[in-house]
Amino acid sequence: MYNRGVKSDQPKDVINVCVNRKARHDYEIIETFEAGIVLTGPEVKSLREGRANLKDSYIAFETGEAFLVGAHISPYPHAWHVLQEPERNRKLLLHSREISRLSGKVTAKGLTVIPLKIYFKKGRAKVEIALARGRREYEKKDAIKERIMEREARQAIKG
Repeated sequence: MYNRGVKSDQPKDVINVCVNRKARHDYEIIETFEAGIVLTGPEVKSLREGRANLKDSYIAFETGEAFLVGAHISPYPHAWHVLQEPERNRKLLLHSREISRLSGKVTAKGLTVIPLKIYFKKGRAKVEIALARGRREYEKKDAIKERIMEREARQAIKG
């Protein structure tokens, strides 16, 4: 039921829910952080079933707080009596110095903060966020070529 076939180097107590695969293609990752996320009960149950999508989501900073914007967590079907908004803004739990540092870099250098994945760690929902710089089209092509060259070099050494 858990660990949706995503291979990672994470410890056994970490259970992946969803991964933003497009993020590593569209952005150059500079630095990563781990943040807690404020959820309601039905949202947690929906995440445990793997019903989440991080496509086109980002992190916004408002009045000293960080929010996950645009992430879709599908409504839990058995919680019909609770009003559930799939794409509401969700507060992230970060230290105030991390928030001020990230928001400063976003405004000063033109970087962006994006979510990379949602996972459970020791029973708590976490979001891996990254400070990133957007890639241009030719940079994306160069990155793909570089990956192919590295893969071929590894295969040549192996065989």
